[in-house]
Formats: sequence, C-alpha cells, structure tokens
Amino acid sequence: MLRWALTFLIIALIAAVLGFGQLEGAAMYAAKIVFFVFLVLFVVSLITGRRGVPLQ
Repeated sequence: MLRWALTFLIIALIAAVLGFGQLEGAAMYAAKIVFFVFLVLFVVSLITGRRGVPLQ
C-alpha cells in the first residue's frame, strides 16, 4: 500500500512540473488518502500483530 502512495506522489509531482493542476491535485489527494490508510493499517498490525513464540 505504501508503494501505491509513492506512485501517486510521483504522478502528482510530474503533473505539477508539467503544469497539469487538476491532475496534480487529484493525484496528491489520492496519495494522502492511501498513505493515511497505510499508516492506520500499519499501527493496527503492530498492536494486534503476531506474538512471538517464547523460547524453551
């Protein structure tokens, strides 16, 4: 999911350099949403993640 956020960020940066304002805004908005969804899922997976098996 982080890869998608980075992809949208790169698309937004290229669109901004080329002067496509609306495309840049949409891609940046999508990158923000995907990044925050990634952060939420990452934190949830850290909290409820697999517990390590104790050494015997």
